[in-house]
Amino acid sequence: MTGKPVVLRERARRDVDQAFEHYLAEAGAPVALALSDALEDARRKIAERPGSGSPRIGHELGMPELRYLSTGGFPYLVFFVERAHEVDVWRVLRGARDFPASLRDPDER
Repeated sequence: MTGKPVVLRERARRDVDQAFEHYLAEAGAPVALALSDALEDARRKIAERPGSGSPRIGHELGMPELRYLSTGGFPYLVFFVERAHEVDVWRVLRGARDFPASLRDPDER
């Protein structure tokens, strides 16, 4: 992978684990693995071009540095902030979530 390292906060790792477990239980291993591939593809895109994520929700929340990228084929958004030497992934949330409440604690690692 080229570009900046992409570092998932603990909460983002839990989000990914919960999403994977949900799809594994509800739709089976092939769909859960497809989710994993989609998330890895999003991670690669973020690493290569962190400025290309959408700032729309970040602006709505008063956090213009917060961006997001959607995962292809799945209803998840990867929320992140570009730092000097890495990309800080805050959360991986289903598109229907209450974003202000879910993104309230930016210091949680």
